[in-house]
Order: sequence, then structure tokens, then C-alpha cells
Amino acid sequence: MSISRRTARTVRILGVASASAALALGVAGNALACNIRDFSAVASCDNGKGSITVTDTDASGKEATVTVFLESNGADAKQIGSEKVKGTRDGATVTFSENWGPKAQYRIHVDVPGLVNEDVSPTLTTSAEGCASESPSPSGTPSPSDTPKPSEKPSDSATPSAEESSSTAPAAAGDNSPSAAAGESNLAETGASSNTPMIAGIAGALVVVGGGAVFFGMRRRGASKAN
Repeated sequence: MSISRRTARTVRILGVASASAALALGVAGNALACNIRDFSAVASCDNGKGSITVTDTDASGKEATVTVFLESNGADAKQIGSEKVKGTRDGATVTFSENWGPKAQYRIHVDVPGLVNEDVSPTLTTSAEGCASESPSPSGTPSPSDTPKPSEKPSDSATPSAEESSSTAPAAAGDNSPSAAAGESNLAETGASSNTPMIAGIAGALVVVGGGAVFFGMRRRGASKAN
């Protein structure tokens, strides 16, 4: 049984249309499938606090595990963290806290079971300035709160009153020297004078003269009684 030319043409047209539809569906499926090009990373710094943000624009919404590693000489120095994220057409983000240094390199690895198991390319390299916490002010310059303020008014307990000063002032201990008034006054007031030796000498002479007079008087009287 032979197939007419018209039937053959119809079959050919249907075959081409089916192949075109299959190719379109395949392209659309590949466009919606998750791949490494859906992921990107950026390092940022806000008020001295650094972070690394990974964005997932996978429209299929597949769950991906994102792991960040700090690189050193082409090898993993340490793992910064690992988080899960479900992509969206507008982009879903996951953030890792990291005070990154200047020109630091980070490897971003993405794992989507059965679809993706590779690193974001190229490797994330930070800026030359780095991101560090704000440095404290020099120790030699005190802050306004540390600067002592002068006292506005002396304490009442620290300043004695005039009456307390005059009434409680102690006399100087161990000072036996005469006062100025005593030095200027007459020594008769104290029972001593610079004329005392002369008076004592005169008195002694008078005593001697008196004694001699008495002695001679008694001797003359005895002589007269004997005669």
C-alpha cells in the first residue's frame, strides 16, 4: 500500500513541529534549571563590621547549601560558615559575618543535590582597604567624660570656720623661749635682774663688816671685864 504525497507531506510537517516543540521545551527547562551562574557573592563593610553576601537568583526555587571558605595560598585556611538558601527570580540572599582584610580571597561553594556542586567563579577578592573595627582614640587624649571638672564650691567640711580656727588652734609644743613682751618688760617681774650680783656683793660685805664689828665689840667687852 503506497502513501500519497499529501500524506507524506503532512507527516513531515507534524514531525518538524514536534521536534520544534521538544526543542523549545528543552530550552525552557534548561533556562529554569538551577546552575552555578545563578549565584554571585560580594563583600561589604558597614561601620567597621564586615560581611559576605551571596545572592541566589534561581527561579526554580531549589534549596542550595552555600559554604564560604577563606583562602590562603590557593588552599582553604578556614571555613567562615555554611547556610541554606532558596533562590527566587528577584534574588534571595544569605549573609556571613566576616571582618575581612585587604585583598583577602574567599571561595564560595554551592551544592544543589543532583544539579550543582561547584564554586562560584571567579573567587571573591575583597578591596585593598580592608574592613576592621573602628580604632579607639589615642590613650594620651582623654575623652570629655574623663576630664576632671573643677569643683564649683568647696565642701563645708573641708573649710573650717573662723571661730573653729581661732578656738582650736593648738599652742606650739616645746617652745620655752620668752615671749617678746617678757623680753621687753622689767626683770623684777620674774625675780631676776642684771643688778642682782652687785647687790649680793654689797650685802655680803655688810655682813662681813657687821660680823667684824660684833666680834671686836665682844672682845673689847671681855677685856674690860677681865681688868
